[in-house]
Amino acid sequence: MRFVGLGIDLGSLTRVWNRFPTSGPSIVVGRGYSLLSLTSDSPKRQDMIRLRRVVATCSVLLIAGCSSITEGRAVSTLYDPFRAGGLPAQDGPSGIRDDSPAPTGEVEDSDGGDVDKLALLSINDITDFWQQYYSETFDGDFVPVETLRSYDSDDPSSPTVCGASTYDEPNAFYCPRRNTMAWDRGVLVPNGREFFGDVSIAALMAHEYGHAIQHMAGLADDDTPVLVMEQQADCLAGTYIRWVAEGNSPRFDLSTGDGLNHVLAAGITLRDPLLGPDDDEMLEEGHGTALDRVSAFQIGFVSGASECAKIDLDEIEQRRGDLPMTLPVDEYGDVGVGEVPLDEDTLSLLMDVLGEVYQPEEAPTLSFDQTACPDAQPSPPASYCPSSNTISVDLGSMQQLGEPADESSYVLLQGDNTALSVLTSRYALAVQHENGDALDTPVAALRTACLTGVAQAAMADSVTAPGGGSLTLTAGDLDEAVAGLLTNGLAASNVDGQTVPAGFTRTVAYRSGLSGDRDLCYARFK
Repeated sequence: MRFVGLGIDLGSLTRVWNRFPTSGPSIVVGRGYSLLSLTSDSPKRQDMIRLRRVVATCSVLLIAGCSSITEGRAVSTLYDPFRAGGLPAQDGPSGIRDDSPAPTGEVEDSDGGDVDKLALLSINDITDFWQQYYSETFDGDFVPVETLRSYDSDDPSSPTVCGASTYDEPNAFYCPRRNTMAWDRGVLVPNGREFFGDVSIAALMAHEYGHAIQHMAGLADDDTPVLVMEQQADCLAGTYIRWVAEGNSPRFDLSTGDGLNHVLAAGITLRDPLLGPDDDEMLEEGHGTALDRVSAFQIGFVSGASECAKIDLDEIEQRRGDLPMTLPVDEYGDVGVGEVPLDEDTLSLLMDVLGEVYQPEEAPTLSFDQTACPDAQPSPPASYCPSSNTISVDLGSMQQLGEPADESSYVLLQGDNTALSVLTSRYALAVQHENGDALDTPVAALRTACLTGVAQAAMADSVTAPGGGSLTLTAGDLDEAVAGLLTNGLAASNVDGQTVPAGFTRTVAYRSGLSGDRDLCYARFK
């Protein structure tokens, strides 16, 4: 978020993270669904699709639990408050099944340890999936990846694989011309397993196998932009994860509540770095924002491999719309690196901006007093009281929710828009109250997320408040909002602060608003 017209030199947000302790098995998906990032499959990258260096410290996640709320109704199963991508949203085990078969096959250079056995078990599972479903979407026959290799990036004598040194390179990658998959058993896979659980490795391998499917089906070649390749692979990983979540895998379980929430949350831990105006080429040669990658994964999870095949630059640009992709520059030509202070002036300005966006007949008032509300439960850091048409803010809690944190401190993405999106959602409740809508249902929670997306999309362009100032959405702000939707769900909660169990569905609702309007929100969530 940045100020305009207030005489304050503030740029866009830097990426910040929010701490969550772990609880039970966690999930991480490869290539953007982990602490990893792939490079291009192109000649200048030595014929490799590779992961960037893994972040030395892994984020530890706990997706916030949800209070039970009254029953509601949505237009389709995709927008049903109690479903995730059409599947019933429920918690349960996520990990290797008790009755899983033993891994089969050969891994070159393996040490025979548990790490390589887990990677091989994952590849067995993904191979079974594509053997069953490849021909339903693509021409020709499915041919399994031929060569599997393991290495230890901590070992100075670690071998060269696909023409590249693997020492001090904790990566996983697929080599198209040699039909080879390789992974680091020394750092990458053990860290992923420790911090995110066994299914994280299956998800990581699913992304890499997605690159194999791309080349097998002729979806990609040396001229395909990196962004397209990575979005397709994210999508193809989503099709496999759907199969696991449906209970079809003989090797892994994945719950559609907490388990799938962790998959999506892990997907935002290392998206592309924020880009400046001189980094336009990276819009095609990068790997995508957190919103890009979550969106691509959801396409595969909901619609299957046929939709993954349709992803190209035009589709990605249409999905992005007019949302900000690069950071602005200040009056001196420097890329903005500041962040909006979460103080009374900023929150008051946001209220004025939202008044211009939503155009209510009677705008809600902002209060910093925590007074009792007779017809709604508090939902700190921001609560809406229908009887007084007031939004009450606990300023200290609001500042904590958007407080910058040290990226190296085992923390998840968080920024000022993690907090400001929550205040926006309380204003969205006021809009619904004026319309005469029930505010205490699960459908209201999702409609709130959708209307929050509508307002934030409008703020991608400068919206001037009556006093002359404005707040403008910048690159990275949407990722911060998505992080909040997955961790605390407050921007997708009803008037009592109750949200729905599936972070998947919260994010779908928010995305609906980003690409739609108020009428669409009411059509989908009624």
